[in-house]
Amino acid sequence: MKRILLPVLALCVACGQPSDPLPRAQASADLSQAFEAYLQAVADSSEDLHSIMVLQHGKVLAEKQIAPDTAHIMNSVSKTFTATAVGFAIEEGLLHLDDKIVDLFPESVPANPQPFLADVTLRNLLTMNSGHATDPTYAIRSGDGDWVKEFMEWPIEYQPGTCYCYNSLATYLCSAAVQKVTGQKVVDYLDTRLWQPLGIEKPFWLESPVGINTGGWGLYLHTEDLARMGLCLLGGGKFRGKQVIPADWVAEMSKYQVPSVNAGVNEKMLTELHDGPAKAYFNPETNDWEQGYGYQMWRCRFGAFRADGANGQYILVLPEQDAVIVTTAHIPNMRQEIQLIWDHFLPVL
Repeated sequence: MKRILLPVLALCVACGQPSDPLPRAQASADLSQAFEAYLQAVADSSEDLHSIMVLQHGKVLAEKQIAPDTAHIMNSVSKTFTATAVGFAIEEGLLHLDDKIVDLFPESVPANPQPFLADVTLRNLLTMNSGHATDPTYAIRSGDGDWVKEFMEWPIEYQPGTCYCYNSLATYLCSAAVQKVTGQKVVDYLDTRLWQPLGIEKPFWLESPVGINTGGWGLYLHTEDLARMGLCLLGGGKFRGKQVIPADWVAEMSKYQVPSVNAGVNEKMLTELHDGPAKAYFNPETNDWEQGYGYQMWRCRFGAFRADGANGQYILVLPEQDAVIVTTAHIPNMRQEIQLIWDHFLPVL
């Protein structure tokens, strides 16, 4: 059954955020038309879009809140906020990219550590290059034990830093590392450093059985909260003229650090994927998941980068257009979702 989309009575209506909302401006005729066409395409595709906000030059130009504006599950968009906390801890001299997890968590090192374990660094965690061939997240997070130790016990088949394997438990270790060196959960550590400067009410974040924010998932935010973070990232860490996130860290988070190709996929296999029957999917020209990975952020086509969460949560940052597009949704086909955004908004921004 298709969701009924209400008419867009005003493209600049506030989304119900408390005080000090982001500035709104009148959308151009072209953008207004593109926004209406986009919403119709969403309806025609039966996408379960919950909200969208389009910003350019620091102002909200078009928005639609379809579902109630309650705090929305972010899924893996949470990762970008965990990486931001890591950046603050590095800036304060509490963590370093080359810190090894066996040194950060000596109490969780197995009695008989496997080869390669001693080589895994914080940088490897941030780039999903811990050396694992398979993601241990779902197997480990269903238990109530020491997730850090179980991560260390999961088979590491490759030299850390040499292959990519999407791994939400790696982000959990980043969260655990921040808590270890600061004495604060990530959500608390970010309070004066990020939430307050961006004007975001301190959010809810799920925790592990031992009281550590899950890091790779579990954060809840409003649509306008995402827009504030997007504007901060677009501004190189600045928000409303104030440097909130270190500029160098934003640059490192958002740039191409590693190829986003799964562990075990070698150059020959990639060539076969790109040229064979799977070409429609494994094609860098059309696939935003083959543009490379930064520190808990994805590169996109068109010079953009993004925070990305399962079922359609996006913070899309478009530096060439000085624009930010954010969405919340329950859309399993995220390739279709992002393609509709590119198709309708890139020509008019």
